[in-house]
Amino acid sequence: MSTAGARSAARVGAGILFTRLLGFVRERIFAHYFGIGPTADAFRAALKIPNVIRNLLGEGTLSASFIPVYAGLLERKEEEAAGRLAGTIATLILLITAAALVLGILLAPAITSIAAPGFTGPKRDLTIILVRIMFPMSGFMICSAWCLGILNTHRRFFLSYAAPAAWNIAQIAVLLGLGGYLLGRDLVVALAWGALAGAVAQLAVQLPSTVRLLHKLELSTDFRMTELRTVISAWVPVIFGAGVYQISGIVETQLASLLGEGAVANLGYANLLTILPISLFGISVAAAALPEMSRDAAVDQHAALRVRIVQGADRVWFYVVPSAFAFALLGRFAVGALFQTGEFGPEETARVSAVLAAYAIGLPALASVKLFASGHYAVGDTRTPVKIAALSIAVSATAAVLLMRTLGPPGIALGSSIGAYVNVMLNYRSLAAKLELFKVERTPNRFLAILAGAGIASLASAGVARAVEAMNPWGATALTFILFGTVYVAVTMFFGHPGARELIATLSHRKR
Repeated sequence: MSTAGARSAARVGAGILFTRLLGFVRERIFAHYFGIGPTADAFRAALKIPNVIRNLLGEGTLSASFIPVYAGLLERKEEEAAGRLAGTIATLILLITAAALVLGILLAPAITSIAAPGFTGPKRDLTIILVRIMFPMSGFMICSAWCLGILNTHRRFFLSYAAPAAWNIAQIAVLLGLGGYLLGRDLVVALAWGALAGAVAQLAVQLPSTVRLLHKLELSTDFRMTELRTVISAWVPVIFGAGVYQISGIVETQLASLLGEGAVANLGYANLLTILPISLFGISVAAAALPEMSRDAAVDQHAALRVRIVQGADRVWFYVVPSAFAFALLGRFAVGALFQTGEFGPEETARVSAVLAAYAIGLPALASVKLFASGHYAVGDTRTPVKIAALSIAVSATAAVLLMRTLGPPGIALGSSIGAYVNVMLNYRSLAAKLELFKVERTPNRFLAILAGAGIASLASAGVARAVEAMNPWGATALTFILFGTVYVAVTMFFGHPGARELIATLSHRKR
């Protein structure tokens, strides 16, 4: 990856890290008050359901279809057309989300029945209330995704990925402010209102900078624009692709709701940790690369595009493969340190850690697929990732149904990991054929260096983990993970992996 690309990815990663750290603070307080009981189940399910609309129309889909067209206009110095396109897209988003959100609120009981068929009685009633409160937040988050597309195209990466911190802060404020006065159902309803307020704040943080970049925002209903038709023709298949992914998330919630109390919350806590390396090292690289890949494709620079994809994949694997090893081996330390408090005890830690280990198996695939899908989007192919995603979801759902019978919630997570590998392998194969990725020169022992580093770091950490078992959870977690990271970097540095040299150089620069 180029120096500029690495800097862009670092800015995305910094914004995501800031947001995720606040997210873990939020989740620790959430775990203290709700544990993995029925109230936590209801909130997790209700939050999952409106997120479907946000993810269908928001960041992942809008950026994939809007950024290539918008970036192409800017690259050809057509700033007026770019601004007109941005205004028209904003109008379209407002109309679509308003209609979808009204329907979502009205159909909350039916949506809850579909997404969590195992919920009955008071837990089902509470889920319906929470869905109705939190559904409107999806609209504000989709508008935030429109801001993200513009900010990223203009290489303003940190703000767009740090803005969701406002969503976390609003919920933290509700829990800290009202946790001593409200309990159970009343507190979780207040938290839902806090989530809605946080979504408004997330948009408000980004909007001023976005409007300044456009010079002047004009909402327009000129839906006959050629560029708009190009965006929509790319957006529709990407939405179907995102729909396939959302089906996967809903299927996981459905299956977990059939496994008894706490299963939905169990998957939710494990997912939070799984998403951290995916966001920091997978999404950050893909998000930073998409505008540049789109520019390369716009001027037929396929050689540069090939290099960006291959170098981006190397960068993702350097960080995500050891993350998978660490979560599988040391996950119980992280879960205990982050969540074990109040209603979340040692038993809950053991249950969540087992699910985390199953998700960790699929981490390298889950983190890589976004980059390869973005490669397809950059060259205007939004259909292939959809077809591949549909097949992979069918595989993961089938595997989850079979494995949950004996493994419970970890079986659902393991099914997700299996489907992720099907997804990434087919995406890579398709992209390699389109762009002739084999033409990019690579050092064959890079991946072997990563595996050697992660393996040796695991062995070293395993010995220390037994010795620090009785320590304070935060101290034990810090010690084992720092040792793991230090050994991993030392081994990969010994084998000459460029990712290790880049990391050392970056840390040295920051220190100076």
